[in-house]
Amino acid sequence: MIRIYDISKSFGDTVALQNIDLHVPKGEFCYITGPSGAGKSTLLKLLYLAETPTKGRVLVGGIDISRLAPSRQPFLRRNIGVVFQDFKLIPTRSVFENVALALEVLGFPHRVIRRRVTAVLSTVGLRGRGDMLPPRLSGGEQQRVAVARAIVNDPAILLADEPTGNLDGAMAIEVIEIMQAVNLRGTTVLVATHDMALMERFPYRQIRLEHGRLVSEVKCRI
Repeated sequence: MIRIYDISKSFGDTVALQNIDLHVPKGEFCYITGPSGAGKSTLLKLLYLAETPTKGRVLVGGIDISRLAPSRQPFLRRNIGVVFQDFKLIPTRSVFENVALALEVLGFPHRVIRRRVTAVLSTVGLRGRGDMLPPRLSGGEQQRVAVARAIVNDPAILLADEPTGNLDGAMAIEVIEIMQAVNLRGTTVLVATHDMALMERFPYRQIRLEHGRLVSEVKCRI
């Protein structure tokens, strides 16, 4: 599903990633871990085309996205869901509208949007909260809205950048359990985190970065 060949990424004189080689098979759940500044977020940004590599190749589903023409990038992005630590919800739009936006930009008809959004809100435990505004929700509920928005289009890949960083232990567990359920349906899931307790509770493959280099891997122990 994801193959990375000798990727490096620099921002001016700052080297964020150095000579990364990585293979993530279809349907795998794995963590990208390491200390702050290790390059975790940069690696995910390369996968959802927020950044381009300084050198090397990134293949997603056999497509070399590091050389992808701009006209083909929207097609790739619709197959990748992204969850951020700071939720990135629109505070003046309802929960339903925040999730629906992911389908509206793709031109889905209204009846399909209503059906899909209603179903995904139920999946993440927010049934009946569609009319609420995000500021009225707890942090854990807001992150579940963000997850719902990321998975409403049934993406092949789900990327999550420190999705539990602003949550307490119980809420963090709920969010990972939702992602676990998504993974069991066949979606490839990559979670950037430095939360060791969470990785111990949900012991999937760990890919560790330090100073922009891949330094170790721990296989899934489930």
